[in-house]
Amino acid sequence: MTQHPGRKRVTAEELMHELSADPEWFAGAKWRERQAEARSRELAALEAPVVAELRRLGFKVDLISDLHNSRLNYQAAIPLLMSWLPRVADRRVKEEIIRALSVRWAKPQAAPLLLEEFRNVEDDPQGPLRWAIGNALEVVADESFADDLIDLVRDATYGRSRQMIVLALGRMKARRPVQVLIDLLGDEDVAAHAVIALGKLGAPEAKPALERMLTHRDGLVRKEAKKALGRIS
Repeated sequence: MTQHPGRKRVTAEELMHELSADPEWFAGAKWRERQAEARSRELAALEAPVVAELRRLGFKVDLISDLHNSRLNYQAAIPLLMSWLPRVADRRVKEEIIRALSVRWAKPQAAPLLLEEFRNVEDDPQGPLRWAIGNALEVVADESFADDLIDLVRDATYGRSRQMIVLALGRMKARRPVQVLIDLLGDEDVAAHAVIALGKLGAPEAKPALERMLTHRDGLVRKEAKKALGRIS
């Protein structure tokens, strides 16, 4: 419900009814709706070759996103998705394939391909496509790719797109990249994620560095530092 100054409280339904009676708002809403529909149709057309092959494999999908949105077990589709990823030029289709590869069934075979995409994608270094690839790597990269992940997180030019890769280092129990993560505490783009990863590793040697983060200007960093110290204790 919403309160207008000097007026009775109105429900969301009533508010939408008021807005839709405004010709300018209605015209703008209709324009945005048509634009969204046009983008959806365009994406479906671009995805059509991939979708056609998925359907030949037996997956009754209309879009690539239907694979994960419908919670299907599409392990058999992983090699097909991997074969399409480097061949796709459209960024939206590429991102949909990457999201579809962000599942345990793609572990670890998709990791080398995703590492190559992360390094080579024609994108703003901190853009959303590279972030999506980093998110996929957090899911599929195992300990055997620790050196590659460490190289990526140490490159500050990748900015926030490294965030989920930093989290992945918190799973590297054999390598325990504690010092790498401590060094990242001074990097504002990934500080909170480095704190979380250190907490997952339960590294007592990180305790002094984490205690300093309790006075960090970012509230999320302070909160996660407290939780990480609790795990270490």
